[in-house]
Amino acid sequence: MAKKLNRVIFTCGGTAGHVNPAIALAQRMHEEDPETMFLFVGAERGLEKDLIPKAGYALRTVHISSFHRSVKPREIRHNLVSVCNLLRAPREARAILKEYRPDVVIGTGGYASFPMVKAAARAGIPTAVHESNMVPGLTTRMLEPYAGRIMVGFEECRGHYQHPDRVIVTGTPVRGDFFSMTRQQAKRALGVDDGRPLIVSFWGSLGAAGMNRRVADFLALEAAKEPFHHIHGAGKSGYPMVRELLAAKGVDLAAHPSLQLREYIYDMAVVMRAADLVLCRAGASTISELTALGVPAVIVPSPYVTNNHQEKNARVLERAGGAAVVLEGDASGQALFQTACGILHDGEKRDAMEKAMASLGIRDATERIYRTILEICQ
Repeated sequence: MAKKLNRVIFTCGGTAGHVNPAIALAQRMHEEDPETMFLFVGAERGLEKDLIPKAGYALRTVHISSFHRSVKPREIRHNLVSVCNLLRAPREARAILKEYRPDVVIGTGGYASFPMVKAAARAGIPTAVHESNMVPGLTTRMLEPYAGRIMVGFEECRGHYQHPDRVIVTGTPVRGDFFSMTRQQAKRALGVDDGRPLIVSFWGSLGAAGMNRRVADFLALEAAKEPFHHIHGAGKSGYPMVRELLAAKGVDLAAHPSLQLREYIYDMAVVMRAADLVLCRAGASTISELTALGVPAVIVPSPYVTNNHQEKNARVLERAGGAAVVLEGDASGQALFQTACGILHDGEKRDAMEKAMASLGIRDATERIYRTILEICQ
C-alpha cells in the first residue's frame, strides 16, 4: 500500500516554467487525497509571489539570489547581497523544515530550490527535482548529489547527468484543457475551419519588441494573398507597435479578417490545439505543449537567457524532425514567412513534423511525476 502523503513542500520560482509544474502536481495530489497539505517555498522576488497565492497555496520565502558576471559597482553590490543570502538561506530552510515537517520536498527549478532540497536531504527527508529544460541549469546540477530522483522531460536529457541511474523520464506537466478538444473542434470554435492552415505566433517578454517588428513584416507578406489564418499575440506594448508598423505598410487589419492581432492569447489552450504551425521561443513550458500536442514549430530561441538553454531546447526538437530552428539574427520577416510556407505547402513534410513532435510528447507527465514521488517516499 502506498504511503499517505500528509505534508508536501514544493520549492520553485523565478519563472512560470518552474512554478506551473509544481502547481499541476499539487493539484493532482489533492485529487488523490484532499487532506494532503502543501507549502510552497520560493524566493522573495519572482513570479511565484503572484502565481502560487492565485492558485490557492501558501507561500514562504527564503533569501536567495543570483550572481552577476560583471564588475560594475551596482553588480558588485548585488553579488555581495547574494553572498549574504547564500549564508542566510540554509538557516531559513532548516527552520521551515523543522516547523512544517514534510514527508517529501520537491524542487522544480529556481534558486530557492537549492537551500530547501539540500537541507531536506541532509535531514533525511525524501527529495526529488524536476528539470524542465533539456540541459540542467546551475541549480539542478548543484542539487544532483542531494536529489533522490531527478525527473526530466526527454530521454536525451539523461546523458547530461553524472548519476543517470537517478534520472527518470517523466515529461513536463501540461494543463489538461489543452486536450479537451480535437484540432477540428478547436478550429471551429475559433472560426478558422475553412481549410486554410492556422499559424500561431507569440514571443516571451525578453526580446519581444524586435521579434514583433519581424512578425509585422511577416503579416504584411501574408496580407497580399492571405494563404493562412494567423493569430499573433504581441503583448501589451507590442500590440500598438505592430498595428502602427502594418499601417505604415498599407495593411488595414480590418480588411484582412484571417489575420488576427491580439494583445494576449487568453484562450491559449484552444488556439494551440487548433494550430497547424507555431512560431515561438523555446521556453520549457512551450516545448512541453508543442510536443504533447504534436504541433510543428518554427522556433527562434531567445539569445538573452542564461546558458543559452533555449537554443539547446530547440535543437532537440530540430534533431527529432519536429521543428525548424531560425536564430534571431537570421529571423527576418521574409525568412520566417518562407520557412512557414515551406512547411505548410508541403503536406508530407508537415505530416512528418507532426509525427516527430508527437513522438517526443508525454501527455501523462503529471501522473508519472506523482508515481515517482510515491516511490521515493516508500
